[in-house]
Amino acid sequence: MLNVDLHCHSTVSDGALAPSEVAARAKANGVDVWALTDHDEVGGIAQARDAAHALGMRHVTGVEISVTWASKTVHIVGLRFDETDENLVRGLAGTRSGRERRAHEMAAQLAAIGIPGAFEGALTYVGNPDLISRTHFARYLVERGVCRDTADVFRNYLIEGKPGYVPHRWARLKDAVGWIRGAGGIAVVAHPGRYNFSDLELDAFLNEFKQLGGAGIEVVTGSHTPEEFVRFAEVARRYGFLASRGSDFHAAGESQSDLGTLPPLPASLVPVWHDWRM
Repeated sequence: MLNVDLHCHSTVSDGALAPSEVAARAKANGVDVWALTDHDEVGGIAQARDAAHALGMRHVTGVEISVTWASKTVHIVGLRFDETDENLVRGLAGTRSGRERRAHEMAAQLAAIGIPGAFEGALTYVGNPDLISRTHFARYLVERGVCRDTADVFRNYLIEGKPGYVPHRWARLKDAVGWIRGAGGIAVVAHPGRYNFSDLELDAFLNEFKQLGGAGIEVVTGSHTPEEFVRFAEVARRYGFLASRGSDFHAAGESQSDLGTLPPLPASLVPVWHDWRM
């Protein structure tokens, strides 16, 4: 059985390791087929591909696009696309814009409650200044001793209703799926258990995603509980989605799951990689 990991991050977005280091960790953990899916950025793909091939590991292109749908942020993973496609590259650049302004607003909120210097502190964790994110702020708050770990940060700061939360308007669902499909790729809903949708909202979102040409959903992911593996396996069956698997690895000791360590997909599902030549 192939060990497939199609969701993880590097220093090109909010991960702690360079793309080549992520590849090496994936290989060491027994991953056979791997995609680096940095947020709204394809700049790490060339290094990831070269490192994977040097290690004898199958690589596919990947990205995780931030989307605003019904005033909520959701993520769409793109797989097996042409990373040089002009519409995709232009769309991702537009999605990245505005992050610095948002980061300054986040820092101002934290300063107002007695945590100064958060913007500069977050920047020390940033590999790509275009992609400063909440994760970088979270690492700084842990460094300062404000919280014991990043999970503690996201319980008390940087989320809606808590200090440091600043919403951002991301890409439209129609655009994200269109960029991926236009570049020859497959669009997959990332970690659907994270979105706190009601049943009606989830149904509306998934139906729209499918109508736009979305093809897959992450079932086994580091963001899901074992109960959610079962729940979203049933969702995949009900909507006719291909099933994907990915750790959502960012950093050792920080991520809920390491690369390649998740259980396999339920046997009754059709994997997103079912017709890929291995």
